[in-house]
Amino acid sequence: MNNETHYAFGAPGIPGKWTSSAKSGIGKAIDASNPISFTISHGILNEVYYPREDNACTRDMELLVTNGTDFFSEEKRDVDADVQMLEPGVPAYLISSTCKDKRYTLRKEIIADPLRNTVLQKIKFTSSTGPPKDYQVFVLLAPHISNQGGGNTGWTSDYKGVPMLFAEREGITLALACSLPFVRRSVGYVSSSDGYQDISTHRTMEWTFTQAEAGNIALTAQIGIGEDQEEFTVALSFGRNYKEAAVRARASLIQGFDAVKELYVSQWQQWHSRIQASTGGNVGKLFRNSIAVMRMHEATHFPGAVIASLSIPWGNTKGDGNIGGYHLVWPRDLVECSGGFLAFGAHDDAMRVLNYLMATQEADGHWPQNMWLEGDPYWNGLQLDQLAFPILLMGQCSTKSVLTKQAEKAAWDCVRKAATFLLRYGPLSPQERWEEESGISISTLATCIAALLVAADFAIRNNDKALAQYCFETADYWNSNIDNWLYVTDTPMARQAGVDGYYIRINPSGCRSEALKGQNISLKNRPDDKKNMPVNELISVDALCLVRFGLRQADDPRIRNTIKVIDAHLKVETPSGPCWHRYNNDGYGEHEDGTAFDGTGIGRLWPLLTGERAHYEIAAGNMQGAQELMQTLEGLSDRELLSEQVWDSADMPEKELFFGRPSGSAMPLVWAHAEYVKLCASLREQKVFDRPTHTVTRYLVKNTKSKLDIWRFMLPCRSVRKGNSLRLETRTAARVHWSVDNWATVQDTPSKDTGFGLYYTDIPANLLSGETIDFTFFWIEANRWENKNYSVTTLNQKAWKRMI
Repeated sequence: MNNETHYAFGAPGIPGKWTSSAKSGIGKAIDASNPISFTISHGILNEVYYPREDNACTRDMELLVTNGTDFFSEEKRDVDADVQMLEPGVPAYLISSTCKDKRYTLRKEIIADPLRNTVLQKIKFTSSTGPPKDYQVFVLLAPHISNQGGGNTGWTSDYKGVPMLFAEREGITLALACSLPFVRRSVGYVSSSDGYQDISTHRTMEWTFTQAEAGNIALTAQIGIGEDQEEFTVALSFGRNYKEAAVRARASLIQGFDAVKELYVSQWQQWHSRIQASTGGNVGKLFRNSIAVMRMHEATHFPGAVIASLSIPWGNTKGDGNIGGYHLVWPRDLVECSGGFLAFGAHDDAMRVLNYLMATQEADGHWPQNMWLEGDPYWNGLQLDQLAFPILLMGQCSTKSVLTKQAEKAAWDCVRKAATFLLRYGPLSPQERWEEESGISISTLATCIAALLVAADFAIRNNDKALAQYCFETADYWNSNIDNWLYVTDTPMARQAGVDGYYIRINPSGCRSEALKGQNISLKNRPDDKKNMPVNELISVDALCLVRFGLRQADDPRIRNTIKVIDAHLKVETPSGPCWHRYNNDGYGEHEDGTAFDGTGIGRLWPLLTGERAHYEIAAGNMQGAQELMQTLEGLSDRELLSEQVWDSADMPEKELFFGRPSGSAMPLVWAHAEYVKLCASLREQKVFDRPTHTVTRYLVKNTKSKLDIWRFMLPCRSVRKGNSLRLETRTAARVHWSVDNWATVQDTPSKDTGFGLYYTDIPANLLSGETIDFTFFWIEANRWENKNYSVTTLNQKAWKRMI
C-alpha cells in the first residue's frame, strides 16, 4: 500500500452552499439508538443530520456515470427520478431513475440503520446499451459537517483493510464505504480539485488526492461494478472519530441491507399499528405520513424537542452564514405539533413536548423566538403568542388528564411565570406569529386571551385567587377591546367588498382603530419602494383565530365581513382547490421572476392556511366544506409532504415552479402536517379539536363583558365606559393623585402590589362622576412626582358603541 500523502489543490474551495429545500422524502429510524435523520431531493440523498436534528453534516450525495470517453451524466441533473415510500408512513424509499439519454437506469433504496449511526443506500445500476462494465460509476459526497460547508477536512484511508473515505470537523467524523471495492478514491476542494471537476472534464477519474484540509470539500470514489456486479450498497456512517464511523459503516454492510431494512420497516409498522388502534382508523389520506413526519422531527437525544423542518428554505442560495435554516425549535410550531400528538391520542409524545417546554422556559417566564435543541436562543425576537401557546398546551394536557401530580405542579409553576410575563407586557407584542410586525396582532391577541383564562383556571386550582382574578380581568378587557383596536370601517377595501368593515392584521400602536386612518405601516421583506401601505388596509387570514380560539362565533357579522375581504384579496383557486396568502403585500417568498427570496420577495400561498380555513368551516357547522378543504390540503402535498408555501403564478419549469405545487420554501413543514392531523381529529369529532373550552364558556356562552378599563403607559386607554372602573397600572409603586372635576377637588390613592411586577390602582365606577378623570403619579421609591398630567374621558354605552 502506498501511504504517500497527495494534497488536493485549490484550497479552500468556493464558499459552501446548501441545496434545495423542496424535499421529496425524509427518513429516520424510530428506534432511539440512532440519531441520524436524512433528506431526499431530486432523487438523491441531501442533508444528513447527526448527532442532533439541528446539525446538518452533508450537503448532498449522488452518482456520476461515464463511459470513460465521451459520455458524462450527473444523477441529480441528468436523470428523471421517481421517489416512492415503500408504504405510507414508513420512511423507507425506493427511487427509480432513468438517464435522460436512456443509457442507464438506477434503482435505489434508502433507509437508516436502527442499530448504528448509518444511512444505507442499496443501488442497482443497469446499462441499457451493453454490459455494466462499459460504464464507470462514481459516488460523490459533499460534507458540510456541523452546519458548515467550510472548514471540513477529508482524506482517504483503510479501516482494517477496507478502503473508505473520511471527513471531519469539530469532533464529528463521517465515513463512506461500499459493499463493492472502491477502485479509486480522491478528496478535493469544490470547484477546483473535486471529483466533479475531474470526472466531468476527463470522463474518468484521473485525480487521486488523499488529503484536503479545512475547506469546502468533496469525497469521490469509483465503484467496482463489473459484468455480474451491478448491485451494491453504500454506507454513510458517523462517529466521534474515524474509527467509530468506520466500524459502524462496516458493521452495517456486514449485516446487509435487506436485514437492516426488515428491522427498520418493522419498527415503523409496529408504531403505526399502535397509533391506528387509538384512532379507530378514521383518518385522512395523509394521516400516516403526517404523524411520521411529526415523529421524525422530534430530537432523539432531546425528548420533546421538535424542530420546524429538516430543511433550509431556498437552501441552494444559502451558505455558511445561515446555520439555522428551519432545523430549530420554535415554541409555537412545537405546541402545534404537540396538539397533533394529542389529536391521535399520543399522550406520551405530548408529555415529552410539555416537559421540554418547561425545561427551556427562561427565568422571566418567556421562551426564545427559536432555539437550538439545548434551549440556547438563535434569533432574539419576542413573540407573546409563543408564551401563550405553551400555556394552552398545559391546559389541554390538564383537561385530558394527561398530567401526573408532579407534572401538574411543574406545569403550574411554568404557567404562573408565563402568565405574569403576559400580564406585564401584553397585549403589544414586539413580533406577531409571522415574526415581522410589532403591535396588537389579532392572532397573538386571541392566543393570549385564551392563555390568560387557562392560567386563571390553574391559579384557582392552586389557591392563587389574586392571580386568577387579575388574569380574568385582563383577558376580559382585552377581549372587549378587540373591535376597538382592530376592526376598521369605511375603507376603500370595505366599500369594494360591500361591507361596513373588517378586522386588520395588526395595530402598531394600540390606538383606536378609527385613528388609524391616514397612517401607514412599513412592511418587512418588501423593497423600499413597496414597503409602505395604509395600516387599515392590511388584512390577513389571522382574523379566523378569533373563532378558532373561542372569542367570536363563526357567524358573527364582523367575522363574515372580514372573510369576504380575505377571500377577495388573499384567496387563490389552485388546481387542487382554494389556498390563501398570509396577508396582502406579503414579501416572504420568491420574486416575481421566480428567483429565491433574498430578504425581499412576494409571499406565496400557505397550505396550512387551507387547514385553518377548514377549521373555521367546522366551527360554522359546514362539515362538507371542511371535508372538501381537507381534500384540497391533500392535493397541495407532494409525495405526501406538505410545504410551507406553494407557487401561485404561471408555471416556470426552468425554476421548478409550477402553479399550486411546492415552492422553494421549507418542505416538509411540521406545522402544516400537525394542522392536517388536527383537522382529521376535528372532522372525526365534528367540532374544532383544539378550541379552548375556557373562552367558549366565558365569552360565547356567558357573554362576559369587561367591568373595567385599563390604562398603562405603554397602552393608555383614552376613555372609560360608564359603569366600568378605571385601572391604572404601573411597573413600580406609586400614589395616584386624581380628580374628576378638573382639579377642583383631588384624591390620593396608593397603588397595590400584585406580587408579579405590576402595581395597580382601581378607581371605582361610582366615583367616576365627571366627563373626564385627570391624574398623575407620585413615585414612592424615587420620591418624586411624574410632573405630567394624564386624562381619560368617560363615555356612556351609546357613545362607546358609536366610537367602535
